[in-house]
Amino acid sequence: MILCCGEALIDMIPVPQPDGSTAFAPHAGGAIFNTAIALGRLGVPVGMISGISRDAFGQRLVASLAENNVSTDHLVRSDLLTTLAIVHLRDGHATYAFYDEGSAGRMITPDDMPPIPAGTSALYFGGISLVSLPAADSYADLCQVASKRFPIMLDPNIRPSFITDAPAYRARLDRMLANCDIVKVSDEDLAWMTGGAGGLEAQAAVLQAKGARFVIITRGAEGAMVLADGKVAHAAAQKAVVVDTVGAGDTFNAGFLAHLQRNGALDKAALEKMSADDLAEALAFGARVAAVTVSRAGANPPWANEL
Repeated sequence: MILCCGEALIDMIPVPQPDGSTAFAPHAGGAIFNTAIALGRLGVPVGMISGISRDAFGQRLVASLAENNVSTDHLVRSDLLTTLAIVHLRDGHATYAFYDEGSAGRMITPDDMPPIPAGTSALYFGGISLVSLPAADSYADLCQVASKRFPIMLDPNIRPSFITDAPAYRARLDRMLANCDIVKVSDEDLAWMTGGAGGLEAQAAVLQAKGARFVIITRGAEGAMVLADGKVAHAAAQKAVVVDTVGAGDTFNAGFLAHLQRNGALDKAALEKMSADDLAEALAFGARVAAVTVSRAGANPPWANEL
C-alpha cells in the first residue's frame, strides 16, 4: 500500500451564475488527497495519513476517500474545522487562497501520527501540509523515520502566497530532501527552491546534492523529464483540450507511482538499481493520466477503465 501523507481540504470552485456573478461550490481536494484519490481510482492499494475534521466537510472528505478505494484507517480525526481553499481560475490556470488557521489538518502533531502499517510499499509527502506548524514538522518527522525502511516521494507543490516563514520552510524541505528517493517539482517550483540560476539540469543538481536521487521536472505542455546520475530521460505531454489545471500535477504523481508499484519497482533496493531511462515509462504513464484530468473541470482523475 502507498501511504499519502498530507492535506485534505475543501476547494471552493468558482461557478458563474446566470446574473453574471460568481458563486463558489465546495469540492473535496488538496494536493495529497487528490493523489490518493487518483491512486485509488487506478486500482492501486492506497491509504492516507491526514488530520481530518468531524465537521460536515470532514465527513465529506472521508466519504470521498472511501468511495474511491482509499483506506481511511490511518486518518487522525478531531473537532477542529476543515481547511478551505478559495480557487481562482484565469485561462484555466488555478491560484489559491487558503483558510487554514487552527484547522484539523494543520494542528496534527507528531504524537498524533499513526504507526506505519504492515504492507506499506512507499510514502508520499507534499503540498501545503509542509508549510505551517505543527503539521509541517510532524510530516517531516514521519518522513525521516519512514525513510529508513521505505521509498519516499516528495512533491512540495509550492504555493508562495501561503508561505509566511520562507527560511523555515526551505530548511524543512532540505531536511526532507535528505530523506527522500524521488522529488517531483514543476519548473516553477524548481526555480523557487534553487533561485533559478542556470538551466533545469543545473537546478536539479542542486536538489540532488541535498539527497534526492531522482528529480522529476514537469513543464506543462512541454512534458516531463527525470534526472539521475548525470543522465536525463524525457516524456512528452499527452495532447488534451485543457479545461483547467486543477489537480494535474497530483494526478501525474499518482500515475507515476502506480506504474512503479505495478512493475515491482517501488522498493528501495529496486530504485537504487534504476536509471533515469528506467523511469521514462512511468513518466509517460503519469502524463497520460494527467491529460485526462486537465480535460475536465476540477481535480477529477480517471478510473483505470478510462485509460
